[in-house]
Amino acid sequence: MHDKIQQEIAAVMKARDTVRLNTLRGLLAAFTNELVAKRRKPTEKLADDEAVAVIMRSIKQHKDSIEQFEKGGRQDLVDEEKKELAILEEYAPKMMSKDEILPIAQKKKNELGITDPSKIGMLMGAIAKELKGKADGKDIKDIVDSLF
Repeated sequence: MHDKIQQEIAAVMKARDTVRLNTLRGLLAAFTNELVAKRRKPTEKLADDEAVAVIMRSIKQHKDSIEQFEKGGRQDLVDEEKKELAILEEYAPKMMSKDEILPIAQKKKNELGITDPSKIGMLMGAIAKELKGKADGKDIKDIVDSLF
């Protein structure tokens, strides 16, 4: 994943696509920051699962920024963030839909024998662990809430 993004930067530079270039450069910086945070050399490469985690974190940050800019009435910044978000989502794995999550959540609820809404956190954690990297946490929460 790391190498793929570095190769694409060269092609994007030639195409003079500044939004894509800045987004990919930001992603490479995030990869480097992740390496440093894990006390590894900045010249090392992240494993694919680590790179995906960084990408997903960046996507979440962009979604949060879009929400905040919309509240602040800054449509110019919303548009810019949405462009960057679309580029980042190209590198993220496909997430499961709520329709795909629902049967898994129901099955896990039955397996754990959870009938009390006070145990919602335990169910949420079990489902999130099972679907890590495959489903959006917000979607999982919505589904779990709908079960009670």
